[in-house]
Amino acid sequence: MSSNGHRVGVLALQGDFEAHARALALRGVSAVEVRTAGDLDGMRGLVLPGGESTTMLKLMEGSDLGDRLTEFVRGGLPVLATCAGVILLAREVRHPAQRSLGVLDAVVERNAYGRQIESAVVDLEVCDPDELGAERLEGVFIRAPRVRELGSEVRVLARRGDDPVLLRQGCLLAATFHPELSGGSPVIDLFVRNVRSGL
Repeated sequence: MSSNGHRVGVLALQGDFEAHARALALRGVSAVEVRTAGDLDGMRGLVLPGGESTTMLKLMEGSDLGDRLTEFVRGGLPVLATCAGVILLAREVRHPAQRSLGVLDAVVERNAYGRQIESAVVDLEVCDPDELGAERLEGVFIRAPRVRELGSEVRVLARRGDDPVLLRQGCLLAATFHPELSGGSPVIDLFVRNVRSGL
């Protein structure tokens, strides 16, 4: 499938941005590495990948990249945040507390499922199969955050037990797991559909 000229920016300061770029390329979407505010110009979607949220924030210091990312998310174009990307966007971050961009109306707790050696691949409960376009969903959790509170405008698309793990707030999809590491992930498919339709 052709990307129809829809270029998607992938924040490439640190983390698994290359895995996201590969997942998008497999779906015919051109991924552009974003390291400066100017790199966001002309993008029709944005991915905020997993990695180390504290490192990403530090690398943004002294530039207007954080402000431009916030503007982009609030601007109504499709955004996919995964793992550390969810922490970057959350309204509040705990355990320990750290600053964030505050555009996702959720409170998250960092590393809530344990250390990297306690990573897990689990089947998730899909709450809205019509929205996701799938009945089943795999979740790859690596030092994942846990969502503790949600605002009224945030919808839950999937859960791990009682925990919301896939959220939608307007044009923003937020996954506390790593859909880019699951072959044929319906989360990546949904994001690409949103990009192509301009949602």
